[in-house]
Amino acid sequence: MTTLKLLDKGTTTQDRKAITAFLNERGIIFEHWEASRPIKDDDDQETILEAYQHSLSPYMEKHGYKNADVINVHKATPNIEEIRKKFLSEHTHDEDEVRFFVDGEGEFFFHIDQVFSVICKKGDFISVPKGHKHWFDLAPKYHVKAIRVFQTKEGWVARYTESGKEKKYLK
Repeated sequence: MTTLKLLDKGTTTQDRKAITAFLNERGIIFEHWEASRPIKDDDDQETILEAYQHSLSPYMEKHGYKNADVINVHKATPNIEEIRKKFLSEHTHDEDEVRFFVDGEGEFFFHIDQVFSVICKKGDFISVPKGHKHWFDLAPKYHVKAIRVFQTKEGWVARYTESGKEKKYLK
């Protein structure tokens, strides 16, 4: 289940309504999407995007997104630890960071009015507003298959804050 952790308070919840409300209050869009048909592990990018087109297209049109792709990282991915490290430092973006978890899980950490995290799992859609300080960890499972949505061709471009804030919270 999706989990919200209020890290400094030491509390957690798996109540989807409470998680959604908490994130929405901070400008983070959080929803749950279902595929229009079953997805198989070996489905290609086109098949996956098509299975979520009924939710993906209206969202992209409403918010001006131009590109979508599918990433799939797992324990056997070459250089998996280097890939993981790229996301572990607190950073921001010049556009929203939009992810839909087709499979696997990952933990988004946020430094907004407090430090909190959300463990996103299959079916979770999250849109982190541009400028929000955050970092991401794909450990401990090292399996994330996600649809990424972008406004520009450059895609994921991080602006690292170099605050070191994440060091207190990472395992």
